[in-house]
Amino acid sequence: MCLRHKKILFGISGGIAAYKAPDLLHGWVKMGCEVETILTESAEAFVSPMVLSTLSKRRVWRERDFMSPEHGWRIPHISLTDWADLFVIAPCTGSVLRMAAEGDSSTLLGASLLANDKPLLLFPAMNCKMLANEATRGHMRTLTERGAVVVDPDSGMLACGYEGKGRLPAGEAINDYVKMMLCAQKDLSGLRLAVTAGPTHEYIDPVRYISNPSSGKMGYAIARAAWQRGAEVTLITGPTSLTRPAGIKVVETVSADDMYEACMEVSDEADVIVKAAAVGDYRAASRAGQKIKRGGAQGLTLELTQNRDIAAALGQKKRPGQILVGFAAETQNVLQNAQKKMAEKNLDIIVSNDVLAQGAGFAVDTNVITILERGAEPARFSGTKEEAADRLLDAVAARTAKL
Repeated sequence: MCLRHKKILFGISGGIAAYKAPDLLHGWVKMGCEVETILTESAEAFVSPMVLSTLSKRRVWRERDFMSPEHGWRIPHISLTDWADLFVIAPCTGSVLRMAAEGDSSTLLGASLLANDKPLLLFPAMNCKMLANEATRGHMRTLTERGAVVVDPDSGMLACGYEGKGRLPAGEAINDYVKMMLCAQKDLSGLRLAVTAGPTHEYIDPVRYISNPSSGKMGYAIARAAWQRGAEVTLITGPTSLTRPAGIKVVETVSADDMYEACMEVSDEADVIVKAAAVGDYRAASRAGQKIKRGGAQGLTLELTQNRDIAAALGQKKRPGQILVGFAAETQNVLQNAQKKMAEKNLDIIVSNDVLAQGAGFAVDTNVITILERGAEPARFSGTKEEAADRLLDAVAARTAKL
């Protein structure tokens, strides 16, 4: 998703998590966004206005600018909110939640909140007892009812020494929400979409397994892009090191059997199923209960048995109007094998890629794909996996629009 020239009004309030604000701001600027910053007086104890100004290439708006003779004529709380596409506050302290809920306009940030008519994204961060207080929960409910997106904090060790919920989410999760809020394309709204991603692990014994090099990056990119475009997304993931996407229901699986059961469970409710996982075709016919020792043997014969075919099972039970998307990672006769798979498994769309091609395959950030649809010409695309995900979802959205 391109964020170039999107305008973010960034409010930073005075919690310890404010020290993360420069990294967030710098990340948005690198993505092409323009960022104006409002720094509360208490936040200045944690982060320097000079740092924020240097990173944003813009002035930083401080409380002293609110009613000052020098800047008051600009009415910054009006001009800034008129300018912005999105208003983000991170961290958002308990006092700022109250200010927003009650319409307290006694500060520059409060007046900006009261004047704001743009999408509002809040990231509360505070001590777990403060977060659990009914006053705080009430303010969060009020703001949610008014249309703000209020993201629950993460759990973990807090700066105050307590352990519990109250941490500012990681930058990647915050950026997931920012992208979702700035995405003007909501052509998947109202759709329930399930995506599989990553490899499967088929254990031979407690310490060894059969697998493949899939990183899960393609499936995760599809899940994130679908959520940003308005879909309700369930991500069924095999074992990967990737950060779980924000805002998405995640089902963890290990083996092909695990993934089969998870897919069958969601298939009745899903409007679209995207099978992007690299599922193992075979598993050990019997799994050893203890580690298999070398024991002087020169070799090991391993008997394999087929796993259940998830795509074929989904194709057999596919209901009218449901869209089933598959992937075909091939090394030869790429398009022919993909077309055969689409026909045999009753798929509506299949994404074919030659995993030996430069810029494609496993564990890389780019892909080279051909999208095959029933009744349509093949569409070839190369680019980042995020761009490939959007191109695939364009085809899905076009198909759902015809139903």
